[in-house]
Amino acid sequence: MAAIEEKKENVSKKDVATKKVVKKATVSVAENADIAYRVLVEPWITEKSHAGLSENKYVFRITKDATKQQVKKAIEGFYKVKVEKVAVLNSIAKKRVYGRFEGTKAALKKAVVTLKEGDKIELFQGA
Repeated sequence: MAAIEEKKENVSKKDVATKKVVKKATVSVAENADIAYRVLVEPWITEKSHAGLSENKYVFRITKDATKQQVKKAIEGFYKVKVEKVAVLNSIAKKRVYGRFEGTKAALKKAVVTLKEGDKIELFQGA
């Protein structure tokens, strides 16, 4: 009986010794990332918006219910830059006719974000 108990103790000691310690990986999440994912749809890259980069202005397509304050908080938290000004514009849906087919051009809402001097968003640099 004593030999069996010793074996049980030895097994339990081995199990404890062979258990692997799993380190939890730390993931750095941008501040206000939840707001950014709810507010920002995509960067809006056109010839006109690309020309605005020289004036430190960046254009984003945003959701219909987004406000200037939400856009500012999302850009500052997500891209780690300082926003000076946000201008928002709504474009309405426009009727388009292609031959005998009628349709509408999608309505969208854009935000023109002016950053503090010296800040930049790397996403736009190679466009």
